[in-house]
Amino acid sequence: MSDATLTLWGTPHSLYTGKVRSYLIKKRLPFRELLLSNPRFVAQIVPVVRLMVAPVLEFPDGELVQDSTDIIEVLEARHPGNPMVPATPVQAFVAHLLDAFGAEGMLAAAMHYRWSYRSEQEHFLRAEFGRAVHAGPNREERLAAGAALMEYFNGFLPFLGVTPESIPAIEAAYEDLLDALDIHFQHHPYILGGRPSIADFGLMAPMFAHLARDPVPATLMKNRAPNVFRWTERMNLANIADGEFPGHGEDYLADDAIPATLEPVLALVFRDWGPQWLADAELFNRWVADNPALPVGHPVSIEDGRKVHSTLGMATSTMRDCTVVRASAPHGLWLLDKALAVAAEMDAGPAGRLGELLARTGGGAVTAIRLARGLKRHDYVLVLN
Repeated sequence: MSDATLTLWGTPHSLYTGKVRSYLIKKRLPFRELLLSNPRFVAQIVPVVRLMVAPVLEFPDGELVQDSTDIIEVLEARHPGNPMVPATPVQAFVAHLLDAFGAEGMLAAAMHYRWSYRSEQEHFLRAEFGRAVHAGPNREERLAAGAALMEYFNGFLPFLGVTPESIPAIEAAYEDLLDALDIHFQHHPYILGGRPSIADFGLMAPMFAHLARDPVPATLMKNRAPNVFRWTERMNLANIADGEFPGHGEDYLADDAIPATLEPVLALVFRDWGPQWLADAELFNRWVADNPALPVGHPVSIEDGRKVHSTLGMATSTMRDCTVVRASAPHGLWLLDKALAVAAEMDAGPAGRLGELLARTGGGAVTAIRLARGLKRHDYVLVLN
């Protein structure tokens, strides 16, 4: 511990804690990690955030930042050395896009593999959820506490569009994504070359805590995409260079280039998950049109009270010819809009190269999305700008 030590409040099995933990490690910022079972979390952190949520980053002076993206943006601004956001425009666009995809787009797949296969990994999940909320040494009490908390999360699947009808499409899309990423990670240690970026951290959200740790999806990843599993290990090591890639540069590819091996990944993202972004944007723009007098700072939600995952209702989209009905994800639009803003500010040269990339990967419709109102986070929730 030192005066510069950050405190990461989270849990090993938490999707978004995994994103921030990996960032802190690669950024080489000193931190300690405390679990929500620590009495100080309920006594001192929750009353400020007013949500039972992880992760929360606590600065040495007591300042709190909640939300994995907010945490990374605050730390990037305060610690500009060892940057984790590409400075060149096309790479920045792709980094923000894949951050949005990982942090929100893959939530359904991550939760499906955790909860649809609950019976095959029940003891592991009880232990993981139990350690998050029960600090005592009594084994049975911890497992019981985990089981009680699991009942709450187990009911989320229908709201994420995970149903018996959609599961085959979700699994097929995920398996194809694993295959494409496995090829990419045999050529490059990170998404954009030799250096991690917000694209890697966004993908670590679903790919680590759920898909690389829970027994059923972890076995699938190890057997089908061992290079992806190795990447999850690499992302939790402080070194940027990896001995597996001798001679590979330790920076993003030169000249704002996008790795050729990443293009099949982008094509899958646009094809299989792009319709969700389009459906969310349509619902959001309709909500704004129906409520023209909403002031700046109004929560982006049709529900009363503060919500960790706010929604504007159910959105309908398709995945591999399967109709998927799910609670809309305004947070995903907030993240996607960061990529769209980068594209909107590009000069002619980068814009032309991005256009060619999008033409090859089928990303034109997603990149054409325009939100009727801006979004921002304020007082730990998503609001209108």
